[in-house]
Order: sequence, then structure tokens, then C-alpha cells
Amino acid sequence: MKKLDDICFIVQARLNSQRVPQKMVKSFKGSKKSTTLFDLILDKLLNSKVIPKSNIIASVYEPELAKIANNKGVFIFKRSHKSANEDNSLQTIYEWHDKLPYKYVVLISGCNPLLKIETIDNFVTQYMSSDKDGAFAVFEKRTYYWDKLGIPITDWKKANIMNTKIVEPIYEAAHCLYASKLDIIKEGHWMDINYPPQPELFVMDELEAFDIDYEWQFKLGEKLYYEEDKN
Repeated sequence: MKKLDDICFIVQARLNSQRVPQKMVKSFKGSKKSTTLFDLILDKLLNSKVIPKSNIIASVYEPELAKIANNKGVFIFKRSHKSANEDNSLQTIYEWHDKLPYKYVVLISGCNPLLKIETIDNFVTQYMSSDKDGAFAVFEKRTYYWDKLGIPITDWKKANIMNTKIVEPIYEAAHCLYASKLDIIKEGHWMDINYPPQPELFVMDELEAFDIDYEWQFKLGEKLYYEEDKN
């Protein structure tokens, strides 16, 4: 059983997105008020029933992001320019790995506006009780697949029509919740020391994993969040 005091909870953000410029601080409309993606994820974490507020860290480089975190009383890890602008090294991207007094890290993406705090809390709770050092959020898919040669990958179970009810589930990366030991990052590992990683899988709702990478996703995300925000 892992101890909460040994886990830090990091939201890492930057403003140099080429596909959606200034994505994390761009006005994001809800039904009650406009916010930003960065405000949204920090507010959720601050309302957690599991995560200690003192363990929440905003890993940011740009002053606009630091100002938001500071106004909310969130501890700031000052990313370097290199960390915020390069993607080719775990040790560079996650440069906090050997600078924070924690044993484990839970990394939460700020690009998933429909991700609920209850889901984050459940992820943390499952990770704490797991005997694995890493965890990763996924969602279930029951459908049919073929490889690049057109050969079926899915077991049809001798059926002559497609019936997703009989298909064995597979799990797709949600790309929003990760957990790892910190000390393995210096060796180039993430989540665990296997290649590819074999972390504890946390199954979540696919809609909550909706990720904003493009402008059309930002606009669609606003509409989806607007409807959620009304409830």
C-alpha cells in the first residue's frame, strides 16, 4: 500500500502548441462561465477528496501559466525553456524527476476537459492499493480490427456476422492519467522498467478521455463541456 505523502500530483503544461496556439490559457467556454483548460484541471484537483492540496504541483515555464497556478495557491515547479520546448528525452521533459522529495508521481493531463475529479480520485485510490509501481488509464473497445495486409485480428468466434457483444475487449490508451516511480526516469523508464511498459491498467469512460490536440477538437470540447457544465 503506497502512502499519499510519498506521491506528488503534477499537471505539466506549456504554451507552444503549434496546432492550437496558447491552448492552455485560451478562453474555454462553459455554460456558467468561461475558463481555461489550465484553470479547469487545477480547480478539479483542488476539489479532490483524495489528493492533498500540498502535493499538487504545476510544472510550467511561461509566466501566464505560473500566474494562474500562483493565484490558486498551487506549488510551482519552474520548468526550463528546454523542458518546455523539447520532446526527445524523458529526463528533459520530466526534469522534476530528481528534484522533488517524493517516491511516486501521478501525472494528470490538462487537455481533457471532460475528465472528472471522481475518475482522477479513483485512479489514485487504485494506484495506491496496487502492488505495481506504474499505472495508466485506458478505455475499453469492443470492435473489429484488421492488420495492414487486410487479415482479421479480431476473433470472430465462428460467427458469420459482426457482433460486438461477443468480441473480447481490448484497451486503448486514454493519455490523461499516468503513475510512476520517480527514480526510474533517470534510467529512461516511464511507468515501469519494462519495454513496452506493463503498468496497472485503470479502465475509465472513453468520453472523459476526449483529448484536445487540434482546433476542431477545442471547439467540439467546448460544446461537450458546455453540456456537462449545465448539469
